[in-house]
Amino acid sequence: MSRGWRSLAAGLGFAATLPLVGACDSGGTGGGGSVSEPSSGSPGPIYVEVNQSRDQYGKQAIMLQLTNTTDAPLTVTAARLRSTLFDGDISWEPLEGSLELPPRQPKSLPAALPGAACEASGTASPELNARITYAATGKEPVDGITEASDPFNVLARNAGELCLAAEAAAVASMVLDPALEVAADGRTAVVRLVMTPATPGGSAKSLTIESIDGTTLLAETPSDPWPRNVTIAPGDATRVLALHMRPARCDPHAVAEDKVGTLLPLRVTVGERQGLVKIAASNELRGRIYDFVTVACATAG
Repeated sequence: MSRGWRSLAAGLGFAATLPLVGACDSGGTGGGGSVSEPSSGSPGPIYVEVNQSRDQYGKQAIMLQLTNTTDAPLTVTAARLRSTLFDGDISWEPLEGSLELPPRQPKSLPAALPGAACEASGTASPELNARITYAATGKEPVDGITEASDPFNVLARNAGELCLAAEAAAVASMVLDPALEVAADGRTAVVRLVMTPATPGGSAKSLTIESIDGTTLLAETPSDPWPRNVTIAPGDATRVLALHMRPARCDPHAVAEDKVGTLLPLRVTVGERQGLVKIAASNELRGRIYDFVTVACATAG
């Protein structure tokens, strides 16, 4: 269908949705109840909200939470979210062809984020709309257009982080060395952040690591605090920062339930942008960190 997106300034705490366009006709649905077309100003058949789970954090993915507001089940075959903060649609399609939405029961659908539209990332009230392809029992599928809400500012935060990460990458690549140097007593370890500057030319920006945050799993050692105010620019020599660390927690669930403990947050400034850039440990390093925390906590206990 070629229906244009309607504009809406999506406020941070905005939670109401307008009616879906092309809602199901009223009347019988083959024994499955009825879905009446909403009148102007009433809630639409499907309410859409943006959220993000802990294990999606830093992975360029979000959740589209769909709630069937009717008294009859609805079958969803596609969900697409459009925000001016991103270059393309944020899309979800079911692996098995369709998804049933029971009445009044929300379901969270994972969706990957496209590239950010960095020129719009500072917009105070970005436009946000959702298009849902759905059907009531015994009815043909329809495309419904609705305004979606982002009460936790998930899209603006992710777009800002993606744009900051892109500008930082243009100055220097930053990776964690897969090796982990564990102290003889097993209680502390050193991981190395390797910064390789880009070749000179193009952007003249520099990158400053103002500070490095701890994670749910790792913290700096008091005797060897992590570096602060480290500046690097294109054309500089490769630089390696040795980060001395200890377990941030030793409860039984520290490693077993970890989601973001090996995602190192750097507080950086690049040009006029400032915020967090998260450096993920490789699978190899992640395993070594988990082993280190397990042993260090057992030793401390």
